Amino acid sequence: MKYLIIVLTVAAVGSIAIGFIFETEYSQKFIGFGTMGLFVLVFPLFAYYRWKDKDFRDYMLTKENLDKMRDKEKHNF
Repeated sequence: MKYLIIVLTVAAVGSIAIGFIFETEYSQKFIGFGTMGLFVLVFPLFAYYRWKDKDFRDYMLTKENLDKMRDKEKHNF
C-alpha cells in the first residue's frame, strides 16, 4: 500500500508538472487529471493507510480522555 501511494503521488505530481512545462493542447487536462488523482485517489488511500489500525475513540474528547490529559498535565509539572 505504501508503494502504491508513492507511485500514485509521483504520477499525479508528474502529470501536473508536465501540464505546466509543456504547452500542448492537452496541458489543462494533464493538470486537471493530476489534481483529481491527488484528491480522489492519493489522499483517501493515504488517510486509510495511516488510520487503519487506530481506534478513533482514542482521539475523541470523552470524560476518560480528558481525565487522562489532566493527570498527565499534573505529572509534567
